[in-house]
Amino acid sequence: MKTIILPILLLVATFGYAQKMSCCKGPSNDMRAMADDSEFVATHEAPLPFNYTEQAGKMISFSTPDGKTGWAYEVLASTPTNNFLIITHEWWGLNDYIKQRADELQKTLGNINVIAVDMYDGKVASTPDSATKYMKGATNDRIMNILNGAIAFAGKDARIFSLGWCFGGGYALQAAITANKQAAGCVMYYGMPETDMAKLKSLHCDVLGLFANLDKWISPTVVKNFQDNMKTAGKKLEVKSYNADHAFANPSNPKYDKASAEDANQAAIAFIKARL
Repeated sequence: MKTIILPILLLVATFGYAQKMSCCKGPSNDMRAMADDSEFVATHEAPLPFNYTEQAGKMISFSTPDGKTGWAYEVLASTPTNNFLIITHEWWGLNDYIKQRADELQKTLGNINVIAVDMYDGKVASTPDSATKYMKGATNDRIMNILNGAIAFAGKDARIFSLGWCFGGGYALQAAITANKQAAGCVMYYGMPETDMAKLKSLHCDVLGLFANLDKWISPTVVKNFQDNMKTAGKKLEVKSYNADHAFANPSNPKYDKASAEDANQAAIAFIKARL
């Protein structure tokens, strides 16, 4: 069977609307407004069809604080561990690319259970139009209930890591914040940073931010402000910025930068491994 290379960073520019919109809702600037931006939508090409049949994990369900049910793709470590990595997808949803990535991360990291949450409640986009619809329809309250449900599912003794891309990059940071003292590390691939200082001061883990200097949404200015805010909050932030454009690590993106993508991936793995 021919191996399909996973887009490490699927093409999304969510959460990064700071230069075009100053109103903050939920965790930061509301990414739903970007779905109405023709330039934003035009930068997205539908992901290549991919049916991932060699799954190492399985779909699970868990209760969420709003009285509903959450879903996720779970990959368990070969031996019991209290280390958990919560993965937050980009605007396409929990598709087979994300499941493949979850498998790869678990295999590479080893001593960790991976939970790739479904923030769209079963909906998966295959076109920019459907992704636009699902992203606009995913409320912050519901997503936070899903994240809190996943953290509760991991258990009170779990050490929670989080990692996400773009739309999910911002929510990876929100997962780390809401995990409180259980948070062990956060990797955000060019998601919009939190700007609420009270929330940043409540963070209990280090953060790795992977950004693109040519990004029109998560710009160097946004990144610099994040660095300043984290310093003021007394929190540790490691930033790696690449001379690339948004979605530089997505192989299906015309602006894909293989060297930067591989370096960012290795940085993410090293960051988590150092804290396991």
